[in-house]
Amino acid sequence: MERMTAPVRGMHCAACVGKVERALASVPGVESASVNLATEQAAVVFDPARTDLARLRAAVAAAGYELAEARPDRVPGEAVDGERAAREAAQRREKLKFVVGAVLSAPVLLGGMSHVLPWVPGVLQNPWVQLVLATPVQVWVGWQFHRGFVHDLRYRTASMSTLVSIGTSAAYLWSVAVTLWPHAFMRHGAMTYYDVSAVVITLVVLGRWLEARARGRTSEAIRRLMSLAPRAARVIRDGVEMDVPTAEVRVGDFVRIRPGERVPVDGVVTEGASTVDESMLTGESLPAEKAPESSVFAGTVNRTGSFVFRAARVGSETTLARIIKLVAEAQGSRAPIQRLADRVAAVFVPIVLVIAALTFMAWWLFGPEPAGLLALANAVAVLVIACPCAMGLATPTAIMVATGRGAEFGVLIKSAATLERLHRVDTVVFDKTGTLTVGRPVVTDVVPVGPAVGVRAAGGAAAEASGEMTAADEILALAAAAEQASEHPLGEAVVARAKERGLALPPMREFSTVAGQGIDAMTTDGRVLLGNRTLMDARGIDVDVLAPGVQRLAAEGKTVIYVAFAGQVLGVIAVADVPKPEAKSVVAALKRLGVSVAMLTGDHRLTAEAIARQAGLDRVLAEVLPEDKARAIKVLQAEGRRVAMVGDGINDAPALAQADVGIAMGSGTDVAIDAADVTLMRGDLNGVVTAIELSRATIRVIRENLVWAFGYNTILIPVAAGVLYPVWGVLLSPILAGSAMAFSSVSVVTNSLRLKRWRPQHGS
Repeated sequence: MERMTAPVRGMHCAACVGKVERALASVPGVESASVNLATEQAAVVFDPARTDLARLRAAVAAAGYELAEARPDRVPGEAVDGERAAREAAQRREKLKFVVGAVLSAPVLLGGMSHVLPWVPGVLQNPWVQLVLATPVQVWVGWQFHRGFVHDLRYRTASMSTLVSIGTSAAYLWSVAVTLWPHAFMRHGAMTYYDVSAVVITLVVLGRWLEARARGRTSEAIRRLMSLAPRAARVIRDGVEMDVPTAEVRVGDFVRIRPGERVPVDGVVTEGASTVDESMLTGESLPAEKAPESSVFAGTVNRTGSFVFRAARVGSETTLARIIKLVAEAQGSRAPIQRLADRVAAVFVPIVLVIAALTFMAWWLFGPEPAGLLALANAVAVLVIACPCAMGLATPTAIMVATGRGAEFGVLIKSAATLERLHRVDTVVFDKTGTLTVGRPVVTDVVPVGPAVGVRAAGGAAAEASGEMTAADEILALAAAAEQASEHPLGEAVVARAKERGLALPPMREFSTVAGQGIDAMTTDGRVLLGNRTLMDARGIDVDVLAPGVQRLAAEGKTVIYVAFAGQVLGVIAVADVPKPEAKSVVAALKRLGVSVAMLTGDHRLTAEAIARQAGLDRVLAEVLPEDKARAIKVLQAEGRRVAMVGDGINDAPALAQADVGIAMGSGTDVAIDAADVTLMRGDLNGVVTAIELSRATIRVIRENLVWAFGYNTILIPVAAGVLYPVWGVLLSPILAGSAMAFSSVSVVTNSLRLKRWRPQHGS
């Protein structure tokens, strides 16, 4: 199966979306088709052996729309940029039509209100003057609606254009008839409705213009991401530096980056050092140190220093391009919550036409005099107040803003369906190593037996020029000196802690590894032994004095390293993989959101429970083999839980796939971006809380939109039909109906735009 995303032209409302989807789904070989009104894009999954783009375009054309050609070879985002230019041109046309319509409609409206505004000049009350002013509005400003109506007739369908065209044309043609044959109509109390036709069209065009402007703002996140990549790069070819367009940078090229410049493509530093601001991609505010062999990513900003890197990924393969692609796909996807609105929109316009016809007949047959005028006015009001657009825009506009906002905080959400599932999550399961913990051993405790024994530091100088080294520091220095040549992770942790403390290390004359036990080394002052209890027992060193402390450390899940010098035990060093600094606060934040938190690990239960206590976890699934992790998630789901699994996106792939939502921790440079439902770019646990909070805020906005869209039509269509007239004598003017319809879609989009100001309540 292949996936293709392509622009669809000619759509104006939610009813159009359903027609295009049905046309695409009817093509043999199409597995699924989803059309997004907000982005005006169609996403199609199809079998290339059974169908192709030409057949898909033919099917869409038969439905009366155009499926533009997709260009999969382009850098993701270029299509969005092109569509933006087309949309801005359309906005300018809508603005011009509104201005013309407003200038011509204002005097027509005043002339039509002469019965309440006695100061209106008589010339504006003249029906021939109103005809001259209203005709350009009806014909030119409203041409798009009339053309759409003809299109709908041709394809035997109905859309928003059908409603507007029928309603305004009825009012306009009735007025023309009254103007041409006044004596035939005036004796029946007939009057003109030029103000209705002109003002309604002007208001609908105004609504479309405002809606287009608001919809354009929903995709600002992609435009900001696209602007991160510089247009040119300084490459070194054959020893000569030259500026070339970023699109012409090839894999293997050497690129020079100077202070303040943006990195054009992904690569690996080969020369120089600097600090690089990666916050645009990861959300991490602190700059990252870069040295030879460090990775750099397109769109990041070099702060200090100059360096040269070798291009590794260019064009659509860069991390930035992949992020843009993911965000664009997420914005174009459809949430399951939209299905109800789609089903209603599919039959909405025909139902409105029937209601308008029934309204006309009811008022014509049973209404008070002038029955014909009231029948016409109320039928027109029903036609122009109906607005399926609000239903079509309720979900996708919120999804577009939310996924873009998430990307700004380093949270990449793959689809609208993921966003919806995420808000239902009631259990979060963290993998331990590298996810809940830092992923590498660190020194947590140094426990000496007695005072320092005065081992000489490097060069034979005193241990510390400023004074005697403490017993703990002496143990750490001896262990680090012995471990300098070791590549064991525990040894690296000891050496790293000694460097952090700036300790001077004694020189080593001999060094040997005792398999499975530890290290045997010789300083100028005596022999150093570093290892487990087995090594100490084998060398006859009594360590019982440390037994209580060792038992306590073991109970905390820590690995103990004994340190002996000159035949005497000096103390122990405890090493463990510790929780990330933010782990405890993140777990607490999730609990405040009503989410249960558990940890999944293959480690020994004692070690796992120690980590769980430090992080504040209540539930631990320990000693679980990698192949059984998915089964453990199934067990939780069998309990009725909606589970989000947080892992590294590779080792935990089965569990991530089994979970309702898979959340991958990582820098965004590996397969985790493609493997998970959600990717946390900075590898910060706060992103889990951010993702859940964002999903809940988004679903809340979507529900508000849908309540407004359905409530608007449910309440106002009957009012427009005149159901309140028998009780309170209330009728809805077609002009007011047009105003309400024009601003219904704008209100939905504006409500979605509130998410642009959303910020996480915790962390990030």
